[in-house]
Amino acid sequence: MSLQIFLLYLATWSLVALTPGPAVMCVLTQATRYGFRSSFAGISGIQLGNLLFFVWIALGLAALLDAAATAFTILRIVGAAYLFYLGLRIIMASFLRPSVKAAQPTRAVPAQRSLFLQGLLIQLTNPKALLFVSALLPQFIAPRGPILLQLVIFGVVTIMVDTVVLSFYAFFAGRSLRAFRGARLASWLERTFGAALVFFGFRLLFTRK
Repeated sequence: MSLQIFLLYLATWSLVALTPGPAVMCVLTQATRYGFRSSFAGISGIQLGNLLFFVWIALGLAALLDAAATAFTILRIVGAAYLFYLGLRIIMASFLRPSVKAAQPTRAVPAQRSLFLQGLLIQLTNPKALLFVSALLPQFIAPRGPILLQLVIFGVVTIMVDTVVLSFYAFFAGRSLRAFRGARLASWLERTFGAALVFFGFRLLFTRK
């Protein structure tokens, strides 16, 4: 792999990671609701999903999913349903007993495992993400080079870039939480992120390969 190809992939995936999607909305929601540190559990779950994507691509499962229309449809519906559930739950929670919420200095943080699973499920139930990665990678992989080594390198780059970008998103969302804690704007931020998850759910539900 040449340095030029490596840098090109780094730049390409940086742009992909910066583009808002379900994973970004998940991290923004967690950081806004529970703070910057708590969002690292969700980020870790998302990165485990990315790692599994690369393992599946190495095993050829991405091509199998691309060919299996039924499997793609089932995974798409499950992913959309989970986004609906998560988004609507966040929106409804933002309306519950605002006087009680305002009296509480901090929001009860769920178990880290729960936040981790949120990130993991959002990533794994999005077949578009797997198919996108599997379609993007061949543009950068040298056929005559060691394929497995290249996949490892691109996988590490993907996870590192994703982690940095999502951490920046979470950091700024966490700052907004501290600035607007107890204010109506904090609730509206939650509702906005929840509505975004519902939107991505609809987009995933009606998407086609």
